[in-house]
Amino acid sequence: MSVLAFAEQRAGAVRDAALETLTVGRQLADALGVELVAVLVGPPGLAVEAGKLGSYGADRVLTGLADAFAEYSPEGYTELVAKAAREKAAKAVVFAASAQGKDLAPRVAARLKAGLASDVTQVGIEDGRVVAVRPAYAGKVFLRLAFKSAPAMLSVRPRAYKAAEAPRDAQVEELTVDAGAAARTKVQTAAEEKRERPDVAEAEIIVAGGRGLGGPESWKLLEGLADALGPGAGLGASRAVVDAGWRPHSEQVGQTGKVVAPPLYFAIGVSGAIQHLAGMQTAGCIVAVNKDAEAPIFKIADYGVVGDLFEIVPRLTEEIRKARSQP
Repeated sequence: MSVLAFAEQRAGAVRDAALETLTVGRQLADALGVELVAVLVGPPGLAVEAGKLGSYGADRVLTGLADAFAEYSPEGYTELVAKAAREKAAKAVVFAASAQGKDLAPRVAARLKAGLASDVTQVGIEDGRVVAVRPAYAGKVFLRLAFKSAPAMLSVRPRAYKAAEAPRDAQVEELTVDAGAAARTKVQTAAEEKRERPDVAEAEIIVAGGRGLGGPESWKLLEGLADALGPGAGLGASRAVVDAGWRPHSEQVGQTGKVVAPPLYFAIGVSGAIQHLAGMQTAGCIVAVNKDAEAPIFKIADYGVVGDLFEIVPRLTEEIRKARSQP
């Protein structure tokens, strides 16, 4: 028996979300007393990444590598992951709750006739059964779900777990690849958005702004703060800001945007509408700046500053720069 972790890749490299998935899988495998098997699907050149998966806890790596799988193929990827789950008698299969994971996990669950808990923030084992926690109703409640049968299918919210090294001498095995399974869907082109900062779904720190900034020209304040915080800081925005055309949709955080869980989240001029809270309230530490002391964001913030953001943010940026420059 085993726990399977799907190691998502992009452009021939394993993504950070895959390493977080392995960390969750390692936790479950240790609790169940079984091995952790990573499933790596992609182009032939991806074989060099197999060793990295062993560094993050994989006892075994199953590879399905072919030119046909260089880009995500729903049918082909589903066939390979489902096959791996059957061959290794998986007790649980773990995916990242990324765009790809949210598409692939339910397909594999349907193929295996298994239950699926999506976008989970906590996992564990109780009485030999996999148990997961996930937010529901726009984050108003948290559901605790227990699986009645195996395999338990899980997609884990990015940044809900921090990737942790757990070195193993992973054995690498090849899955039999049926390239024809990918034939029904073919990616013609893949356009990667050019950005100077991390994607909001993967950033270690997020500096998010709302209507309190007054207009798009004020975003230079957030950019300065993000620069002071370091290269791991990304920019986020509320739905109202995106709807107004101030920022691109790729930065939107919330129920209809991206759901994030970074260790540190700055909410600048964000009132805290339920739609926005649903996308960020599981962040590790929330710092809010708003002139309205009654703003809903303060109900979930770990640190709150009531005042004029146009005075507070520049001072905060300066102090962070000073602190980071000290040895």
